[in-house]
Amino acid sequence: MHHHLEKHYVNRVGWLRAAVLGANDGLLSTTSIVIGVAAAQPERNTIILAALAGMIAGALSMAAGEYVSVSSQEDTEKADLAREKRELEEMPEIELRELAKIYEGRGVSKETAMQVAIELTAHDALEAHARDELGINEITQANPTLAALASFGSFALGALLPFIVSLVAPLHQMVYFQYGFSIIFLMLLGAVSAKTGGAPVGLAMLRICFWGTAAMGITALVGHLFGTSV
Repeated sequence: MHHHLEKHYVNRVGWLRAAVLGANDGLLSTTSIVIGVAAAQPERNTIILAALAGMIAGALSMAAGEYVSVSSQEDTEKADLAREKRELEEMPEIELRELAKIYEGRGVSKETAMQVAIELTAHDALEAHARDELGINEITQANPTLAALASFGSFALGALLPFIVSLVAPLHQMVYFQYGFSIIFLMLLGAVSAKTGGAPVGLAMLRICFWGTAAMGITALVGHLFGTSV
């Protein structure tokens, strides 16, 4: 007898989205800052400082924003679970029928739905209601500290590339080196993200290439105009 192992991507979407978004953001925003500064034709020290400042400020900003956002989600989840726990204690029969109705709505017969609701309630009533009524489970449950650390790390990792390029690339070709390396790595990130998430790879690469070029092109133009006007 052969066991068929199915691939499911949904349980990696949460961490994958946060990690890829953080790395993309770190790479693209820091490169855009460096290109904007380099297009104004300053000294290498200024370019390196811009890359370092962009990396540190961006990583801290991402971490703080993610922490606040996920903390709000966690507070909502805790409030929902506390209310659900109270309702299970005060009106268990109504909650049981409510759970059965959920399974019935998914296509299960009335009798089977009630039997499933009874058995799951006996096993762990709060877990059953959290998962099937509130949509809260171990995969989606909020963790502010972990989310903040993941965002900080992924942003800093993405921003490391333009920082390294600012140290070693020829000064007069800095804009081209920054753009070239960033586009290559953005496309690689897009491909990895799409492959891991089961989405079309080609479309993901084209999308990130287009928007990355647009963002860096605009900042280069702003830097060039600023550099020639002072």
